[in-house]
Amino acid sequence: MTTTTPETLELTAGTYTIDPTHSEVSFTVRHLGLSKVRGRFNSFDGTITIGADRLASSVTAEIDLSSIDTNNAQRDGHLQSSDFFDLATNPTMTFTSTAVTETTLSGTLTIKGITQAVELSLEFHGVAADPYGVTRAGFSATGQISRGEFDISFNAPVGLDGLLISDKVTIELEIQAVPAE
Repeated sequence: MTTTTPETLELTAGTYTIDPTHSEVSFTVRHLGLSKVRGRFNSFDGTITIGADRLASSVTAEIDLSSIDTNNAQRDGHLQSSDFFDLATNPTMTFTSTAVTETTLSGTLTIKGITQAVELSLEFHGVAADPYGVTRAGFSATGQISRGEFDISFNAPVGLDGLLISDKVTIELEIQAVPAE
């Protein structure tokens, strides 16, 4: 019996693009203080530039707000309205990093034309080659934002925590990136 050991690949300096078919941009928010409503954006792209010094790396991303999917078409339509994202005026949200450490990704997030500093916990999962020989790098990032800071303040006074929808939104990113062509 022959056993093979997978080749260990390193994350090399260069430009990578986010592979949307193997990545996810999602969020959760509490409803009535009782449960989490989960959603995702199905259309996004981004670039990760890995520096020779990893701390000199950077990330940019753009998310198509019309691609919101909470598994409820009526709610998705309401989220696209002026009560929330105001899709007619602001079709995208953007993220641009300002600093990267081994465990954090800091940057600016722009929603509805309002830019705020955000900090995400960052995890690097490694590098592997897929069956076609394409090098892939994996990352996760999580954090919280206040939707009120982006002028997304629609609410109603009900529920256990006194609000229909929590102000705190948890962001969860699962990213797989491939070398740019």
